[in-house]
Amino acid sequence: MSKVKNISLSAAGEKELSWARENMPILSGIRERFEKEKPLKGVRISVALHLEKKTGILLETLQAGGAEIAASSCNPLTTDDSVAAALSKKMEIFAWSGQSKEEYYGCLNAVLEQKPQIVIDDGCDLINLLHGKRQELLPQIIGACEETTTGVIRLKAMQSAGKLKFPVMSVNDAYSKHLFDNRYGTGQSTLDAIMRITNKLIAGKTAVVLGYGWCGRGIASRLRGMGASVIVCEIGSRLGESGIGTEDGACKPASAQQKRESGCHRALEALYDGFRVMGIDEAASLGDIFITATGNKNAIDVSHIEKMKNGAIVCNAGHFNNEIDIEGITKKGARKEVLKENLECFTLKNGKCIYLLSEGRLVNLARPSGQGHPIEIMDGSFAVQALSAEYLVKNKGKLKAGVISVPCGIDDEVARLALFSQGIILPKPTKEQIEYSTAWEHGT
Repeated sequence: MSKVKNISLSAAGEKELSWARENMPILSGIRERFEKEKPLKGVRISVALHLEKKTGILLETLQAGGAEIAASSCNPLTTDDSVAAALSKKMEIFAWSGQSKEEYYGCLNAVLEQKPQIVIDDGCDLINLLHGKRQELLPQIIGACEETTTGVIRLKAMQSAGKLKFPVMSVNDAYSKHLFDNRYGTGQSTLDAIMRITNKLIAGKTAVVLGYGWCGRGIASRLRGMGASVIVCEIGSRLGESGIGTEDGACKPASAQQKRESGCHRALEALYDGFRVMGIDEAASLGDIFITATGNKNAIDVSHIEKMKNGAIVCNAGHFNNEIDIEGITKKGARKEVLKENLECFTLKNGKCIYLLSEGRLVNLARPSGQGHPIEIMDGSFAVQALSAEYLVKNKGKLKAGVISVPCGIDDEVARLALFSQGIILPKPTKEQIEYSTAWEHGT
């Protein structure tokens, strides 16, 4: 039995879904095939994703493939209540905007009541529940898909500790997902939300981006395109010959990806991309707008907030609402005033007012100002999700527990379909080109 805020909003939600459906040609093609082949027939899929119109089209696609769907949001603020109402007439939906923490986890547990075989997660909360309070459901799990960087970090930590009990497709690490979602999607949607909430000009402002991963790269480039002076902040990794330094100075083994993209490497890339680069301790007093995109805790802490200019704007585009230490500044006596939805002023003891957007949660997805990534972006990202779910079912019992990369075939197919939807068909390499690229005998 679905639980949404207002079922009378379903007509408006269906219009939102219709608009997304018309503008998501990649998923449309996959849906047509799924309707014929029914690769997910009878498979129970529990979902925790930002529940809005683009997610709705993914859920419809999975359902067209024969799946039984139960879905909740992965964030208390990001549900579009009209879309949730419309979807609840087609499948089990447990989500509404403005949830308390208890309501949020209640909805996650509700979607697990259908005893899922496949889990699609964003941030690893569902998977954590399965490995914690809902372990009785583990034996029937075929596998899962994880949408975001923070979730993949958690999963790899679980795997390293020997705690991950089923295979999880790292959808976030698919190269097409980086391109579709993290860089272009986050870059545009973050700025869109900031401007919707504040109605402030970007041009001429000093904007500080914390983290220069794929999301940070996209945000920084879009800020520059709109006329901001951009500072990129990173943290230096303590690298040893055998891996990554821990807090006690010891080293643990590092993956090739971790070695390649240390904080120092990302900072150097930002410098060569033309941005000012420094630590947040130095940048705190310089910025007009601060955007976190780190996926880590207290990227902006109390000491940084106290250094900021009066009127500085602070927001998060990383993941959970702990990237900005609002709890810490509140404990130090800051007074909060809600100015309007998604905009709060924290008056510090030194008299400065710091503006926080969307309670420190994902600014680009917090309703109503956050609309999420553009439709075309999520068409590609959710195509990876749909095909990964199909892959898990086709390979039931063949995959080992742990984090699994999206197969190159799926990654390439989504990119090919995206180009095809734009009328672009690339030629295949010739036999001679294939031979030349795989041979070593040819000289200059």
